[in-house]
Amino acid sequence: LFQLRDFLLVYNRMTELCFQHCVSNLNYRLLTGSEERCLDGCAGKLVHANHRLMRAYVALMPSIMQRRVADYEASAAPAG
Repeated sequence: LFQLRDFLLVYNRMTELCFQHCVSNLNYRLLTGSEERCLDGCAGKLVHANHRLMRAYVALMPSIMQRRVADYEASAAPAG
């Protein structure tokens, strides 16, 4: 449930950013060609950046968890 919530928050933020950046005229029902190209590029960049961020997170997470376990064990040892 939290993953779905996080995904929806990222998607909504990306949509808002790209819309504000690319759409300048709200007088027409359809997007212009330049607006479509801008939105495609904007969304592509943000999705690519999100994928890179997630790869880095996945690579770092085991060492972070190992450090947390070591810190927990170190703090529990004097008490026990």
